[in-house]
Amino acid sequence: MSNIEAWILAFALAMDCFAVSIAAGVILKRVKWRPMLLMALSFGLFQAVNPIIGWVGTDYCRHLIESVDHWIAFAILAFLGGRMIIESFKDEEDKSFNPESLKVILTMAVATSIDAFAVGISFSCMGILSFAHLLYPVVVIGFVSLALSLAGLFLGIKFGKRYAQRIRAELWGGIILIIIGVKVLMEHLAG
Repeated sequence: MSNIEAWILAFALAMDCFAVSIAAGVILKRVKWRPMLLMALSFGLFQAVNPIIGWVGTDYCRHLIESVDHWIAFAILAFLGGRMIIESFKDEEDKSFNPESLKVILTMAVATSIDAFAVGISFSCMGILSFAHLLYPVVVIGFVSLALSLAGLFLGIKFGKRYAQRIRAELWGGIILIIIGVKVLMEHLAG
């Protein structure tokens, strides 16, 4: 895999992290360094580790995961999106969807990195046989995911300060998550 291909792949994988981070930033409404860094680091870490797991486990689970990975990602994203949509109709003091929660952050990190697991399987199928050859694309994927997650959070916060109350940001954030889940599902079902 060339350096350019690694960067293109990294940006493609990080788009889900970027979109979810925008939605989370809108909900956060202001810069909160601890949850923002935790989210960005989690997204970057999961995006970097899952290709390694997929690559290592290819011989053991390729036939199991390839047939259901898209359904798992869809289910998690649809659940989170549906929960955000429901929360958007509650009064402010009754809301429980919290992008500052470790449980929510880790769930979003898993959901957005399922495709990265499948990429690890494809690395093995492409003939990447040594960890040394896998290391560069994995580091690039993790770095780009972390950077785009932080950028998405800041964009969401900036956007949320001005427009969140008028456009029901949580509602749109939930819709975005469901759309991402449907996109993952459709990409895999279409081949």
